Amino acid sequence: MTRLNFKPEIVFVMKNKIIPKLLLFILLFNSFCLSAQEIELQFNDNHTFKILQFTDTHVDFVQKQNLGVYDNLKKILQIEKPDLIILTGDIVTQDNPQEAYKRFADIFSETNIPWAMTFGNHDSESGNISRKDLAAFLKTLPGCLNDDEGTITGNSNFVLQVYGKDNKAEALLYMMDSNTGSTLNPMVTGDGWFEFDQINWYRKKSSEYKTKNNGQALPALAFFHIPLPEYDLAWNDTNAVKIGKKREKICCPDINTGMFAAMVKCGDVMGTFVGHDHYNDYIVNYYGIALAYGRASKLRNQKEPVMGGRVIVLKEGKKEFDTWIRQIDGKKLFSCSYPNSFKK
Repeated sequence: MTRLNFKPEIVFVMKNKIIPKLLLFILLFNSFCLSAQEIELQFNDNHTFKILQFTDTHVDFVQKQNLGVYDNLKKILQIEKPDLIILTGDIVTQDNPQEAYKRFADIFSETNIPWAMTFGNHDSESGNISRKDLAAFLKTLPGCLNDDEGTITGNSNFVLQVYGKDNKAEALLYMMDSNTGSTLNPMVTGDGWFEFDQINWYRKKSSEYKTKNNGQALPALAFFHIPLPEYDLAWNDTNAVKIGKKREKICCPDINTGMFAAMVKCGDVMGTFVGHDHYNDYIVNYYGIALAYGRASKLRNQKEPVMGGRVIVLKEGKKEFDTWIRQIDGKKLFSCSYPNSFKK
């Protein structure tokens, strides 16, 4: 459930009359912009919180590519009715992407569902808007929960808290910028990686929330775009339980700077959710952390995999979650539960 808290001091004057606050609330509720509200994420009455992950839509108005994505996302939203939408990068890949992002915001606002986004390697490759300016633009869109620490590498590093009934944080969602390409060319080529200051930022945040929670790590998930090197190691581990399919090479960084090791040591992250590789949709448990792909949400000519999204359902007060893939044809695939489904 998402609580939309209107600021009580807002009063409008029309025709020289002050409209009572309650009446104003009723008149403007349906049209009031989500970005003008305080949005608080909260577990539902059944003690669950549902997240719908979309990734790699690659919308391009100029080239007229993947424009049908918008209608297809609506289909999945109608089926799942999530509490939060998370976009994990490579969403709009054209010059001047603002209008395409506004279209996403309009769709999400129609359903009154808040959303957040982490950047992929293609989101800022246009020369017309910088990654920093794009991050600032997203924060102005209705319902977008994006924030930015600003002092560390990347432009979408922030934490969302999911509250319980006592208004206490019961779960964390780490949103992180996995950057673009190697910064050590030509010695090291390929995908980008988490820099050391980002890893230290995560460790500091994890420690702060643990301290506030009487020394107990809060259950957490992490969302970013480029898979960690451990995605490859986990898939090749014969002892690891794998659910879903690997249909292409795992495109992870050649440099491992230690983000996964930090997560294992901090003990709060239950699972990580990425995109980047359009044909992979597996989830595998590796040293206690579920490493998962979403389902690429772009249009495709191939029969498999069908466009869709990944659903993650958190459970209040428990270090557990359920997850599955929902396709636009309505099919539900690869349903499993962490940690029980991964015990041999």
